[in-house]
Amino acid sequence: MIVFIEKALLGIILIRLISGSIEITAAMLMMKFNDLEKAFYINSLLALVGPIILVLTTGIGLMGLSGKVPLTKSFTLIAGVLLIIYSLRK
Repeated sequence: MIVFIEKALLGIILIRLISGSIEITAAMLMMKFNDLEKAFYINSLLALVGPIILVLTTGIGLMGLSGKVPLTKSFTLIAGVLLIIYSLRK
């Protein structure tokens, strides 16, 4: 049985797998170092990775859905992502 997965969906899946691997690796490093300051530093780096993953997966999803989703919904989604990123910076 052959299962067809869209390229955009496969891209999102791969990025999320990489993101999850980064999170697990960060948790293991925190355990290894057993130091609150280093754990805080590692966690701060993860705070930078999250928005990048969000933007990448949203962008891939929008490209994959182009033509299927009305333009107004696409703009609303982009505005929502930008507001999330803006709120993280403040």
